[in-house]
Amino acid sequence: MKRALISVYDKTGLVPFAERLVAAGYGIVSSGGTATALREAGLEVTSVDAVTGAPEILGGRVKTLHPKIHGGILARGEADEAELVANDIERFDIVVCNLYPFRETVADPAATEMDIIEKIDIGGPAMVRAAAKNHHHVAVVVSPDQYEEVAAAIEGDGIGSELRRRLAAEAFTHTADYDAAIVGWISGRQTLALSRVSELRYGENPHQAASIWGEPGASAWWAQSQQLQGKEMSFNNYADTEAAWRLASDLGEGAVVVVKHTNAAGASRGGSIANAFELAWEGDALAAFGGVIAINGELDEETATALSDRFVEVVVARSAAEEALTVLAAKKNVRVLTAPLPSADDVDYRRIEGGFLIQERDRVEMEGWATASRREPTPAELEALRFAWVIAAHTKSNAIVIARGEQAVGVGAGDQSRVGAAERAVVKAGERASGAVAASDAFFPFRDGLDTLADAGITAIVEPGGSMNDDEVVAAADERGLALVFTNRRHFRH
Repeated sequence: MKRALISVYDKTGLVPFAERLVAAGYGIVSSGGTATALREAGLEVTSVDAVTGAPEILGGRVKTLHPKIHGGILARGEADEAELVANDIERFDIVVCNLYPFRETVADPAATEMDIIEKIDIGGPAMVRAAAKNHHHVAVVVSPDQYEEVAAAIEGDGIGSELRRRLAAEAFTHTADYDAAIVGWISGRQTLALSRVSELRYGENPHQAASIWGEPGASAWWAQSQQLQGKEMSFNNYADTEAAWRLASDLGEGAVVVVKHTNAAGASRGGSIANAFELAWEGDALAAFGGVIAINGELDEETATALSDRFVEVVVARSAAEEALTVLAAKKNVRVLTAPLPSADDVDYRRIEGGFLIQERDRVEMEGWATASRREPTPAELEALRFAWVIAAHTKSNAIVIARGEQAVGVGAGDQSRVGAAERAVVKAGERASGAVAASDAFFPFRDGLDTLADAGITAIVEPGGSMNDDEVVAAADERGLALVFTNRRHFRH
């Protein structure tokens, strides 16, 4: 009889899988809660201690660490048969094992240090690694997601060498990710463990190979998203959609954002989604062509109808009405996604040669603002300043954002000088700059940037402050009759 060693924490789909193993002629060896669950389902189970002749000790810390378990996993072909017989060891043909929920325990604010330590699995990784090492003779299964494929293979022609090798690779990835999480918790050292999710057609340019990789245990918006229609997502699509979705999230419910090359071409909030979309598109209709649309709300039929007349690459929303999907179905190349809002709690990695720059993700907060000019901003100006400030924080430096109410009408992004960013924002805003407000992601080093905005008719400006020439800039604001607000926090974005 073939034998299966089963020891799992996650018991999703366990019983149906074990029933298929038994039906295929496998005997089951198990222990603890796994054995209990299988017996309660009516399956015959041989306990681990019956195999080893040794009881579990140290509160269950030691049960599978025994020659009769690991000898049965690691045994090779005929060369090891005599030794197995001499030591009364039987082979295992499949090992089914997933590990204690270490990451989940660390993430639990109520967990104590001892709670976390007790979730450092020892026997599980040892069995998984042993089976993966000996994959020519033993199949290893570490996830309920693998049960169907493995069971179907057993019921068919058997588990072939290609599947065994792939299962082994996934097993080693599983234990590597697990150890990386432990290292991060116990030492604070960053161990970057990634799994390739899919190949991409190419990178930023056609001559660059590319793929998308995921962090273990992460609940990324893109990993949870549903693509409802359209071509396959590209490298640039993911980059632009990430930027658009984060900005729409920070702007709040009802916001619509148009992004091009990770910078906002337009943004708006308020009223209907369709109205917000039109205002966002009008922010810079020329730049919006071929952009990514992010909707912090539902994609409805009216908005979809408006979208259908424009060229866009991607639309991402929290949900989509069936009527909207019917409208957009005619535009088969447009990628339409629904996704949860992105998390602000993850870490930002930036690749440099031979290593990484690692930082906390930037967060936009409105606390600590203070009026630096003689004139206070009006309530309407203050509301618009807050809206512009969020967009500026999401725009490549040097960044100037001009807003009328909750509509961005001019974005100067990625300029080498601040006055240059102001000039570009003014050109994009045109006559709409008159009576509008502006946000700068970092301080004005000289008054020329403020003067550029004032000449265009800007009435209020928000910036971090902190320049050696703050007195000059404040004096310029008072001279021009502007309200100038310091946030005491900058938002560089490189």
